[in-house]
Amino acid sequence: MTQPKRLWFAITVLFSATLFVSGCTPSETPATPSDGQSTTSGTDDSGPEDSGPDGTSSDDTSGTDGGTDDSATTGNENADTTDADSASDTTTDAGETEVTTGTPSTGVNPAPPRDTGDLKVARLPMRTDGPRTLDPIRGSTTYDNSACSMIFETLLEYEYLQRPTDATTLRPLLLAEMPTISDDGLTYTFKLKPDVFFHDNECFPGGAGRAMTAKDVVFSWKRVADPKNSLKSWWLLKDTIVGLNEFSQALKEYDAAHEDATAFDPARGFDAPVEGLRVIDDLTLEVRLTEPVSRFLYTMTMFQLSIVPREAIEHYGDRFSQNPVGTGPFTLNEADWVQGSYLHVNRNPNYHECYYPSEGSAEDRAAGFLEDAGKRLPLLDRIEITMFREDQPMWLEFQTKDLDYTQVPNENFDASFIKLGRAGNRTFKLKPELEAEGITFAAVPLLDFIFYGFNMEDPLLGGYDERHRKLRQALCLAMDWDERNELFYSGINAVYDGPIPVGLVGHPERGRAPVSYRGPDIELAKQLLAEAGYPGGQGLPVIEFFTSRGGNNAQQIDLLIRNMNAIGVEVKPQLVEFSALMQRVDKRTAPWFSFAWGSDYPDPENNLALFYSPNASPGANHFNYNRPKYDALYEEIRAMQPSPERTEKVLQMRDMLIEDAPFAGSMGRTRFYLINPRLKNFKPTEDFYNWVKYLDVED
Repeated sequence: MTQPKRLWFAITVLFSATLFVSGCTPSETPATPSDGQSTTSGTDDSGPEDSGPDGTSSDDTSGTDGGTDDSATTGNENADTTDADSASDTTTDAGETEVTTGTPSTGVNPAPPRDTGDLKVARLPMRTDGPRTLDPIRGSTTYDNSACSMIFETLLEYEYLQRPTDATTLRPLLLAEMPTISDDGLTYTFKLKPDVFFHDNECFPGGAGRAMTAKDVVFSWKRVADPKNSLKSWWLLKDTIVGLNEFSQALKEYDAAHEDATAFDPARGFDAPVEGLRVIDDLTLEVRLTEPVSRFLYTMTMFQLSIVPREAIEHYGDRFSQNPVGTGPFTLNEADWVQGSYLHVNRNPNYHECYYPSEGSAEDRAAGFLEDAGKRLPLLDRIEITMFREDQPMWLEFQTKDLDYTQVPNENFDASFIKLGRAGNRTFKLKPELEAEGITFAAVPLLDFIFYGFNMEDPLLGGYDERHRKLRQALCLAMDWDERNELFYSGINAVYDGPIPVGLVGHPERGRAPVSYRGPDIELAKQLLAEAGYPGGQGLPVIEFFTSRGGNNAQQIDLLIRNMNAIGVEVKPQLVEFSALMQRVDKRTAPWFSFAWGSDYPDPENNLALFYSPNASPGANHFNYNRPKYDALYEEIRAMQPSPERTEKVLQMRDMLIEDAPFAGSMGRTRFYLINPRLKNFKPTEDFYNWVKYLDVED
C-alpha cells in the first residue's frame, strides 16, 4: 500500500526535547501508519518546530504541560522541516510561487489601537509567528489549523463539550445529517446543509457570497489531489477515493510535458470527472472508496479538507492565502493579518444556522458551559489574536488582563499551582491569590505516545523468541517512568501501558493494563534478565541508545543509565542531531531510540498502525514490528466502524504489543491553561480547533 511521506517536526517540550513527527503528504516511500499519517517525534520530547492525529508541527516551548507549545501539524509531511524553513516557497494553483503569507512583520507589534465600542471582542494568544498560510490545503501546523478553522469549514466537526474518543462524537457541520454508509463500507452519501453561503467577497458577481454546493466539495478535494499544489494534505485522500489517484497522476504527467500549463487550462484536465466523486444534485454527493477505511469520517473534520469556492481561487491566485474566502463564522480582511504580529477576524453576518450545544455533563453545567445553550453562533463580534515568540510577554499580558487566556509557561508553573498527591499521580490546585482574581484553570491531556523504541530487527534487542522478549521486558521493568515524569515534567504527565493515549478506546483503565511490564520492579527485571541468559547483566553487550540533542535530553539519559545500572545493564548514549537520528531509524541501525507520536485523530487505529509491518522503516513503524497475526487484526479494525467487536480486537492488539515489548513506555503530556474571568465557554482542547465560535466574553 502506497503511503505518504513524513513531515518530521520537532516540538519543544517543557524540560526536555521530544521530537514529534507527523505523517502526511504523499510519496513513493512508505511512511506513515494508517495509510499514512500522524505525528511522531524524534527524541524525548522537544525541539524546534514543524509537524500527526493521523491524527502535525510544533514550535517553541509551552507551558507546563510537560511539553511545549506544540504547533503540531495536523497531518502533513515532507521530510526534515523545522521552523527555520517553514516559510519556504510553496507552489500555488496557478503554478506560481507564494513566498510569504500575510503582511510581513516589521519586528514590533503594529496592531492598531483597540476601539471596539460595544462589540464583544475576545483577545487570544498564539505561539510563535502564528499561521504561515490561510490556504487550508497548504496548512500543516496547529497555528495554520487554528486560524483556518475560524474562516473555513469542513463537512463534519466534533461535539464541542465532549472530548473526541471515537466517531460517536462527530456531528454534521456543512452537512444536513450524518452521511449514510453502504453495507460494504465503500459508498458514502453526503447530504449538504442548505442555505450555506460563502463569505461576501469581490470574487463573486456583485460581491455577494453564493450558496455552497456539492460541486464545491468536489473542487476542493480535487485541489488536494492536484500536484501543482502543496502535497501536504494529499495523504488525507490518497489511495482512498476511486479514480482520484489516477486523476492526480494524469495532471502530473501533463505538467511534466507542459511546463507552462496553469492549473485550470482546459487541456490539462482539472475538470475531468473522478469516478468516485459523483454529484447527484446541488446538495448531494456520493463518494466511493477503494476499500473500507474506518478513518474516512475523521478526515472529514480536518481543516485541510475545508470547502473553498473556485471563484476565489481563480480571482486571487497566489494571493488567496491573504484573501481567504470560506463559509466559516468569521471573515478576514487582508489588512488584519500581519504575520508574526497579529490576526484579527470579524463575525460573518451571513453565517449559516449553527447553535451552541444544549446538552452536556453535570460538570459542564456546574462550570457554566451550558449558560448559552441554544444560542446562535458565533457569540463574539471580533477576535483579536496576538502572536508571541516568547513566553514571558504572553504571561505579562495575561496578568494585565490584555489576554483572556494563556498557556502556563514552565517558569511560572510553581507560582500558579500547588502540587497535590503522590509522585506519579499528581493533581494540582490553583494558588489562592489567582483564585481570588476569579482566574480558573484547565488541564488538557494530549493524544501523545512518548516512548523508547526497540528495533525489532536488531540482533540483540529484536526478535520474537522468549529470550529476546524477556530481555526487552527486563529493560522495561528497570525503567522508572514516574520518576522521569516527576523530574522533567513536574509530575503532570500521564504514564500508561501500551501505545493508546488517554481518552481513546483501548487506553487502559487508570493507565495500567492487565499485563504490564512498566517499572520500576528491579527484582522481576533481574529475574527476567537472568532468564534471558544475562544474569546480573553478565555477557550482555553494551546497548546503544539514540536520542536527539537539545532540551534536557542529556539529563534524561542520565536517568536511563541509572535505571539500567540497577540491573547490571550498560547503556551507551548517542546524542545526535535529529536528522542523524532519523537516518539511523530509517536505515534500521538504531537499536534503541527515543521518539514520540501525536495522534492525528481520536481513533486507536492511528497509533496501532505504528506497528503494522507494511509501515516498517522508513515508514512510521520505526520498531520494524512484524507479526502476521497483528497485521491481520489491524487490517480488520481499519475497515470496521466503532463497535464492541472492534474494541475487543483493539484490546487484543494492545496486549500483544505489551507482551512483545517493542517499546518501553508510555507517557502523554498535559497542557495547562489559565483563564481570565471575562472569557466564557472556553473548554480547552487540542483535538480540534474550530471552538472559537463558541466563546463569549462578559465585561
